[in-house]
Amino acid sequence: MSVDLLDQRPVRNLTPRFLARLWRERSVRVGLTIVGLVLAAALLAPVAAILLGHGPTEQFADAALDEMGIPIGPSSSFPLGADGNGRDVLVRTLYGAQISLLVGIPATTVAMIIGTLIGMVSGFLAGRVDRVISQAIDVAMSFPFVVTALSLLSLNRGDQGMPLISPILVIILVIALFSWTYFARLTRGMVLEMRSGPMVEASLVIGASKARIIFLDILPNVLPTLLVYWAVQLPANIVAEATLSFLGVGIQAPVPSWGNMIAEAQRTSLYQDQPWFLAGPGLALFVTVVGFNTLSSGLRSVLDPHGRH
Repeated sequence: MSVDLLDQRPVRNLTPRFLARLWRERSVRVGLTIVGLVLAAALLAPVAAILLGHGPTEQFADAALDEMGIPIGPSSSFPLGADGNGRDVLVRTLYGAQISLLVGIPATTVAMIIGTLIGMVSGFLAGRVDRVISQAIDVAMSFPFVVTALSLLSLNRGDQGMPLISPILVIILVIALFSWTYFARLTRGMVLEMRSGPMVEASLVIGASKARIIFLDILPNVLPTLLVYWAVQLPANIVAEATLSFLGVGIQAPVPSWGNMIAEAQRTSLYQDQPWFLAGPGLALFVTVVGFNTLSSGLRSVLDPHGRH
């Protein structure tokens, strides 16, 4: 059997059939709907700011605070009320969606790329290379996320306390630094199983290079599972960003982030009398996590029918 014969195998266009299977899965439909609403909210945040006349960092002390400095409740001008500084909670929540997605999606994608490459090399080469990489993964996973992230983010401070690099970029790199290990372990396990399979053995017999086997034979077969895990890891990374912002080392005020909005509500204790102060970012974070988890569950059911039951 030659390389030409292998390359001339009939290839069917399975995209329409696969998309139909996806749409028949109820979890996929529900997850896509929720995720679509979150994406729409993030994209339409500037439109909401224009319609309401409230910017995400603008303060309206006269209109949003009463005589005692207490923020007003939900009204036609402030649909979710205002925070302690007289800022529109709804507008800030919508802009917070932009921050969460702007951090979560790139961080998860970078982690998937790095982890996939390392996992494929580890699983395919095996032997001493696999042992060294596996030990490095174990060491990386042993570091506590919050403590290490706080230490790394504290290094991004200049003499005047100003960040040296954009905080968003630093958070993306920190989250990716802790997320790639999960992708690497998952990829390594799948590659170790495929390494002794007939497809790889046939490629070795015809003299295919290791790079060709990894990227043309192995990668297309592990990619669907990795995409499902990407959808699983994304909400965890969004929560990680919110955690860092909650602790005051992530996105800094007055830039709105769900984490620092929740932290501000908790710090001022205004949420005890004005629950809408906390409801906006809290519910937005909850709905986003539920949406991506539901979508990943549906994708897993479609791509792994044997595990459905």
